[in-house]
Amino acid sequence: MRRRGLLTAGVLGGLAVAGPAAAKPGLLPRVPVRTGMDRLAADGWKAVKGERIGVVSNPTGVDREYRHLVDRMHADGVTIGGVFGPEHGFRGSAQAGGSEGTGTDARTGLTVYDAYLATLDRWVQMFTAADVRAIVFDIQDVGARFYTYIYTLYDSMAAAARLGLRYVVLDRPNPIGGRAYGPMMTDGFTSGVGRLKIVQQHGMTVGELARFYNGEFLDGAVDLEVITCKGWTGRLRASDTDLPWVLPSPNMPTPDTAVVYPGTGMFEGVSSLSEGRGTTRPFELIGGPGFDYRWCDRVIALNLPGVEFREAYFTPTFNKFSGQLCAGVEVKVTDQAAFDPIRTAAGMLVEARKEAAFTWRLDSARYWIDLLTGSTRLRTMIDAGAKTDEVTGAWAGELAAFDARRKPYLLYSRLGA
Repeated sequence: MRRRGLLTAGVLGGLAVAGPAAAKPGLLPRVPVRTGMDRLAADGWKAVKGERIGVVSNPTGVDREYRHLVDRMHADGVTIGGVFGPEHGFRGSAQAGGSEGTGTDARTGLTVYDAYLATLDRWVQMFTAADVRAIVFDIQDVGARFYTYIYTLYDSMAAAARLGLRYVVLDRPNPIGGRAYGPMMTDGFTSGVGRLKIVQQHGMTVGELARFYNGEFLDGAVDLEVITCKGWTGRLRASDTDLPWVLPSPNMPTPDTAVVYPGTGMFEGVSSLSEGRGTTRPFELIGGPGFDYRWCDRVIALNLPGVEFREAYFTPTFNKFSGQLCAGVEVKVTDQAAFDPIRTAAGMLVEARKEAAFTWRLDSARYWIDLLTGSTRLRTMIDAGAKTDEVTGAWAGELAAFDARRKPYLLYSRLGA
């Protein structure tokens, strides 16, 4: 461990943590957790005060009173040279695949740079224009390889390394826990929805990912400091903690969505099925105009652990099949500890492939499902008639290897995860 990391653990590890959260009538008490932002604020912003900083954040960078990091720092006199907004924008107004553009933040008067899809050279240009000396990252991830904020983290770290800037990650819990699942990204299939060789559900916090990136992909070139969470372990999901939930993107409205997303996000790779965008339960409602009750019946018969399925009908208001009646399933997680989202979605795909209406999404002669899963393997096995356990068993070795590879970079216990 680097000296700065030891100092961070020593100084911030002693900060006081509030006692157990008081239970509301009819609810079980939740585990009290303090984020990296909470701990830095309680320490008077000492780790960044006196420096001109850039902040990479979005609406999730808040305390438990929903006060944003940038607003609090600005009010407390921390010098902020610029704010850098990822996909959906700094204030979160843009839909999937969009951003808010570069402009002036109405509340603080700070320049907000549009960092979505920025190249390494563009990141360097933005940091240089903002004249910053340190970067602070505070965004809530959801734990899936195809969620773009983890590449915002990587690219901004690489730019910081090139410019010799200090990089501070204010850590937040992984809302779906610390276990890793699913297939590895492979050469030839990297894209904007999977740029680095990690498994589909990586099971790390952004602070742990930053350490992994620095050690595995950036040759330790980043002057990295992670201000850790207090009270979180890898066995906890968002619903187990007392932290407020702010939707990280417009189609991630609840912690329930995050739990299923590493699996049902794969339905973006199916052109004949809606993944529920344009409904109130995105990624939990899956269906299409050419399907009926028989698909749901077969999925129920799989007896997958930790989940139940409801025959569902819905009409999306935008995205795939806007204004058309879709038939399919609603995914109802009953036991998060037993639930494997990727195995569940693989089983759903195996059964959906048996329908005449089923078609994979093909963009520019590439199958989107291959980009989401990291290779042709899942698609070709399902097309060949493989069963669910055969499909999911195919990645067991690479998953075990990834688990071993990430271990030196983990910051929190995985006991019971």
